[in-house]
Parts: sequence; C-alpha cells; structure tokens
Amino acid sequence: MKNNRPKRLIVGISGASGMPYALRFLQSIPVDYEIHLIVSSAAEKIFKSETGKVLDKKSLPALFFKTQAANIKLFSNDDHFAPVASGSFHTDGMVIIPCSMKTLSGVANGYAQSLLERAADVTLKERRKLILVVRETPLNTIHLKNMLQAAESGAVILPASPGFYANPESLDDIIDFIAARTLDALHIPQTLFHGWKEV
Repeated sequence: MKNNRPKRLIVGISGASGMPYALRFLQSIPVDYEIHLIVSSAAEKIFKSETGKVLDKKSLPALFFKTQAANIKLFSNDDHFAPVASGSFHTDGMVIIPCSMKTLSGVANGYAQSLLERAADVTLKERRKLILVVRETPLNTIHLKNMLQAAESGAVILPASPGFYANPESLDDIIDFIAARTLDALHIPQTLFHGWKEV
C-alpha cells in the first residue's frame, strides 16, 4: 500500500539567543514539507527582540512566502493535545533551533513537561532524527553532560558555531551557514551554502 502522507517536520524554538538562525532555517525548508512549529513563551519575546518581528499565527504570512505559511501549523508550548505529542503521528524528524540549556536538560533527562520537550521525547523513542542546535557559551559541566546524554539517546548535537572557511562577507552569510548545516543534518536539499571545496 502506497504511503501518501506528506513530509512532516517538527520545529521547536526555545528561549535562547539565536532567533535569526530559526527564521532562516524555517524560510529555507522546501514548500513540500508540512511544518509543525512549537514556540515557547520565552522564545516569542526573544524572537521579537532579535529579529524585530512577531512570531504568531497572524504574522506567519508576513514572515514566509504564502505557500510556506500555508504549510506551517503553530502550536502553543502547553498544548499537550497537539498531534506531535503522540508517537503515532508520523514525522520525518525534529529540530530545536535554537535549543536553550533548559530545553536541552528536559530532553536529555526525559522531563517532558512542555509540548516542546514531549515532542522531542517522542522523536527519540520512535527512533526519528532529532537535531538540537544548542546556543550557549561558555559551557559548564552540566551542559556538557546533558549534551552527551542527549547524544547517547540518539540526538544530534549541532552547536550554533559558524565556520569561517568560506570567508563570510556579512552576518547573513553566518546565519546561512548554521541554517544550511541544520538542513544538511536532516538530508534536506539546500542552496544556502556549498560544502567544503564543493562547486
């Protein structure tokens, strides 16, 4: 029997600095993906502070192309009845970008208090790809242990640490680098950045 289910991606935005990464990543996901977006209350405030834009259901058409906005389903972080809270809702993976140390701790220790943490927990238990774009510096021992624990449970730790070997000429180039590496980790085609010595 042919599977006609759409490609689905869960995207979580938690309360850490790095909102331009999240915005560029979302804007770069191909339009044939159905995006299930979870935004924490802290992330909403930081998003506005760092991008000058509001992230809510009304603002989606202004932030994305119309075809992209139509494919985005936005959920409150306390909506435990959202489809992504269940493993029976099939997805192609999940990204938390940026991932705060609080959210990392919840994911690493199975403390699924919020929808964001629950969706990540479901992603791991169903053996689907989970990318954590962690954003903090410097790191203490607790942070490092949580990253190791999350990685041992199946998550991919992708620090928001841009490379400079492509000689970026602007802040946009640096943002593109992180968004591109995140898309690459999910095996999603992207044109933001060419790999090392690729033409």
